[in-house]
Amino acid sequence: MARHLITSAIPYINGIKHLGNLVGSQLPADLFARYQRGRGNEVLFLCATDEHGTPAELAAAKAGKPVAEYCAEMWQVQSDIAEGFGLSFDHFGRSSSKANHRLTQHFAKKLDEAGLIREVSETQMYSKADGRFLPDRYIEGTCPNCGFDSARGDQCDNCTKQLDPVDLINPHSTISGSTDLEMRETKHLYLCQSKMKDQLEEWIDTREGWPVLTTSIAKKWLNDGDGLQDRGITRDLDWGIPVQRGDEPWPGMEGKVFYVWFDAPIEYIACGQEWVEAGKGDDWERWWRTDKGAEDVTYTQFMGKDNVPFHTLSFPATILGSGEPWKLVDYIKSFNYLNYDGGQFSTSRGRGVFMDQALQILPADYWRWWLLSHAPETSDSEFTWESFQSGVNKDLADVLGNFVSRVTKFCRSKFGEEVPAGGEMGAEEKALIEELTRRVRTYETNMDAIEVRKAATELRAIWAAGNEYLQAAAPWATFKEDPDKAAMQIRLALNLIRLYAILSAPFIPEASDKLLKAMQTQDATWPDDVAAAMSALPAGHGFTVPENLFSKITDDQRDDWQARFAGTRD
Repeated sequence: MARHLITSAIPYINGIKHLGNLVGSQLPADLFARYQRGRGNEVLFLCATDEHGTPAELAAAKAGKPVAEYCAEMWQVQSDIAEGFGLSFDHFGRSSSKANHRLTQHFAKKLDEAGLIREVSETQMYSKADGRFLPDRYIEGTCPNCGFDSARGDQCDNCTKQLDPVDLINPHSTISGSTDLEMRETKHLYLCQSKMKDQLEEWIDTREGWPVLTTSIAKKWLNDGDGLQDRGITRDLDWGIPVQRGDEPWPGMEGKVFYVWFDAPIEYIACGQEWVEAGKGDDWERWWRTDKGAEDVTYTQFMGKDNVPFHTLSFPATILGSGEPWKLVDYIKSFNYLNYDGGQFSTSRGRGVFMDQALQILPADYWRWWLLSHAPETSDSEFTWESFQSGVNKDLADVLGNFVSRVTKFCRSKFGEEVPAGGEMGAEEKALIEELTRRVRTYETNMDAIEVRKAATELRAIWAAGNEYLQAAAPWATFKEDPDKAAMQIRLALNLIRLYAILSAPFIPEASDKLLKAMQTQDATWPDDVAAAMSALPAGHGFTVPENLFSKITDDQRDDWQARFAGTRD
């Protein structure tokens, strides 16, 4: 049994996320976790909310609530939505947890002892109107690298270049909008990433098979311009993890907190501790410490491309710099962006479909299938209502749903609600099993490699193979001349429904569960032997006809939703 540690990039606490956020990390991570569990492997799948930094403070202020109260409420909202989408986290934690406080302060002490933290006196933006320093996302302006006019004080979302607030052109406060800013002196701690450049580059070079998107971004940050720069890890904020050396005060750092991008990745490990504290597990160290059993764990991270620099450089620098035997990531699956109907998703303009809205319109499986089968792996992709309608109607309703409906209803009408016996399989059935065997092995290869779109294409082809067989075999016609042969054909088709349920579970878990229940079996053993799987339901085994698996999206529904979620056009 293999062991897989899987983490999804942790979403910011400030509001409900859109479909692009979902397909960029949490959803493909869930796909992989469900697949590995289905193969009989041991999985620990962790995620959490990212609750510190300026996004939380700004969102809480806008909501008129204390930041701690706001974060607690939004954690519950995000947890409920994740459950609605069938995201099978073993634990969904919080970066504001006591465990993350302890661990972040522990790492800071270890890095300081290793000579990898230095104190810097520097000047930072200060807003007279707001009466405070403006780090990170409290400042927006024009990116000096690409000219994007909404770059943040920590990073440009357009070109992904790492920035400091002082780099921005025409900066303004995101709190008040004020441009009355001045530079004032303050002290901060810096992580000496430059000292670790060679070690990080050597480590990255040992990672096998990383996506080109991941390695290209990491290498660019390592070698672009002056190379890897030291990075501030503290901020002048009220909300966050207090700056301490372990459980000791840090002289001169009173009233400051750790930078959110320092503590947020550490939450992956802390989330494992929370998992144990919540009574869901009994040993987090065997997943996270190589001296406690994690040496045989395969650790995979999922994230959007904007998160890659911190996960390939800053977080590994923290882990490696500590000198302790922590588990490092083996594979980073990064994604490009999902755009929306000719533009971008926009919270401020109400443009696009957000996760809570999606679940109000249609069940999760509709969205899961389209998003994963159109995952933005090699380039940005685009959600359009026409494409969504086509994917649901042609793939889910016409191919999978139609097959299940025709087989079960025909069997009930001619043989009753149990698997008929029939005779021996013929050449057509053996040819189908051979094709399915090839396709299932290809499907496994794609899933093992986390080639999401290729896996979805192969799964659809597996569904289509059953439809093509059914159309050619035509048991409704065969029944008139040879009822015994028709019974054999339907017996095969009913077993094929069970096979579909097992193979489809990572993509559409709710429909998979319905199919297993309809086939009156909870035996979802992975089909290592496809031929054997085609006889798993013996003659006489009962079944029920499931309700319509998938309803088609009408043109009127499509047009209504397209208008409803158009928002304010750019």
